[in-house]
Amino acid sequence: MSEWTEVLFTYDEVEAEIVKDLLEAENIQVVLKSLKITPYPVSIGRIGEIRLLVRNEDFEKAKDVLKIMQDSSENGVK
Repeated sequence: MSEWTEVLFTYDEVEAEIVKDLLEAENIQVVLKSLKITPYPVSIGRIGEIRLLVRNEDFEKAKDVLKIMQDSSENGVK
């Protein structure tokens, strides 16, 4: 997967899904990588890691989208 770059690392599955949906709404293809075993809600060490990857050519656009999202949440915009 050398053509993909990590844009977000989190342990929060809900955050990962929200960010994925937001990026996809901007026509950015996203791949989620996780070691989580779905029926078991554990997040011990690497088992809970969730990584969001985007194509290299979409990386800057994805960072801009995440920055806007972060700025909005810091300013209380909903």
